[in-house]
Amino acid sequence: MKKKVGLVSLGCPKNLVDSEIMLGKLKENFEITSDERAADIIIVNTCGFIDSAKEESINTILEMAKYKDGNCEVLIVTGCLAQRYKDEVIKEMPEVDAVIGTGEYGEIDKVIQNIYNGKIKCYTNLNDRDNIKYLNEERVLSTKNGYAYLKIAEGCDNFCTYCIIPSLRGPYRSRKIEDIKKEAGILAEKGAKEIILIAQDVTSYGKDIYGEKRLVRLIREISEIDKIEWIRLLYCYPEEIDDALIEEISTNNKIVKYLDIPIQHASDDILKKMGRRGTSRNYKDVLEKLKTKIPEIAIRTSLIAGFPGESEKDFEILCDFVKETEFDRLGVFTYSREEGTAAYNLKPQIKKSVKELRRAHIMQLQREIVLKKNKKRLNKVYKTLVEGVAEDGIFYYGRTYKEAPEIDGYIFFTSMQPIEIGKFVNVRILNIDEYDLIGDVVHEPSQ
Repeated sequence: MKKKVGLVSLGCPKNLVDSEIMLGKLKENFEITSDERAADIIIVNTCGFIDSAKEESINTILEMAKYKDGNCEVLIVTGCLAQRYKDEVIKEMPEVDAVIGTGEYGEIDKVIQNIYNGKIKCYTNLNDRDNIKYLNEERVLSTKNGYAYLKIAEGCDNFCTYCIIPSLRGPYRSRKIEDIKKEAGILAEKGAKEIILIAQDVTSYGKDIYGEKRLVRLIREISEIDKIEWIRLLYCYPEEIDDALIEEISTNNKIVKYLDIPIQHASDDILKKMGRRGTSRNYKDVLEKLKTKIPEIAIRTSLIAGFPGESEKDFEILCDFVKETEFDRLGVFTYSREEGTAAYNLKPQIKKSVKELRRAHIMQLQREIVLKKNKKRLNKVYKTLVEGVAEDGIFYYGRTYKEAPEIDGYIFFTSMQPIEIGKFVNVRILNIDEYDLIGDVVHEPSQ
């Protein structure tokens, strides 16, 4: 009888792809289960980006460790927390049998074999950064409702002073266009209507292996796959958004008119301390160009409140920027002081209470902006990807081009006829529930 493997994936979509690759490596010789209580082997793929993510990862490991009193024989920790704190995990969590960093998660089958052969406290070489090779291997999709993530590169070369990712994931490494297109075709055959291209910075795609940016070329290649209807880009650094990309988004009907652009701040002084290459003026120019060329575009950003040295004036500049720009989607993190980053020793550090107040203030500004924007969507009809049925059994839920999975809201809607999950329908927006919208299926052209 095959042993059962359960996997808990934490953190970003890039981590989720790694998890799906691990399951792909294991599916032939193990039974995959979603019930950790029934699993003989439990894998926790962790995130270690900021304090809250580390806390969630540690709590999840401890929660899974409790199953060792029951059915669980092996507990493995993988991912960014494992890469960053391998010694601490082994020392402080004796229930953990192996630690695998970001460089060798594709060797998960060999690690499990080693554990059962008696190497209980083994962990692999965490400095191996050749994991780009694993991205060409078969995955077990965990997203079975019409979309799939497609990682086009690994690592990062931006070295923002607040970010630990280059240390955890290594330098920027692009995959070959032909390999990405092949995987996109496989995902489409498995039912993915929406392909979400992900990397720490998709806009830098190709520079390392082709000597120039090749994102536009990649998009065009994937657009040739008939079964793919939507292509979404996560994440686009504003410094790398050029006229060629804007033109492609404007004219290519398969690219959803949605960009996630992590701007982080609007004060030039803070941007310089963050190690960002752009200025507030640069960012405003890019956003203005996008809105002019693509009037229907939805733009999401992420911001950091309370970066070291952020004065009241700096924060006021950021608030004015949010009010002026009116982002469709916006997330705010309080600055997390991470050891190993250039910003760790910057002074003065901002009090936690001040950071929280500043974050709350920006989110309140954004709530008002979202409400105003959502009111403009009332009575309009949108092409909507059906993702599932709500718990009440009455409403379906899904997303329009304006919503990315898991980070944005949903469209809840009713239908007189049964609808297949993973298909597109036209939905008229009838009501607003804060960040979510409510509607009904109609049979007329959509936006």
